[in-house]
Amino acid sequence: MPMELSVSKVDAVVMVTLKGTIVAGNDKDLLIAKTEELLNAGETRIILDLGQVNYVDSTGIGALVHIHTTAGRKDAAVKLLNLTKRIHDVLQITRLSTVFAIYSDLQKAIESFESKAGG
Repeated sequence: MPMELSVSKVDAVVMVTLKGTIVAGNDKDLLIAKTEELLNAGETRIILDLGQVNYVDSTGIGALVHIHTTAGRKDAAVKLLNLTKRIHDVLQITRLSTVFAIYSDLQKAIESFESKAGG
């Protein structure tokens, strides 16, 4: 199933809800393009809700790393929400769980932006 994404705003935080897969090709490109569009529009607080993502391949993981790096360069923060067990395990194995801010509770993710200026 190709990835679908929707964008909503919760207070001063932009939430990008993803559904489907994040794999090489259109999925990865769409995710990167959307987050770069948000960052270029001046959004500095972004949450990626991965609760409905059933599969991420290595290029999808690479896309998440790219987004994290790009956000950092723009003094922004991207946080991950609602990881499935499979995605969580992949991030643990690759040690990327130490790079990303990962939350299972939306309110805690939103509050985490308040605890640090900008992210």
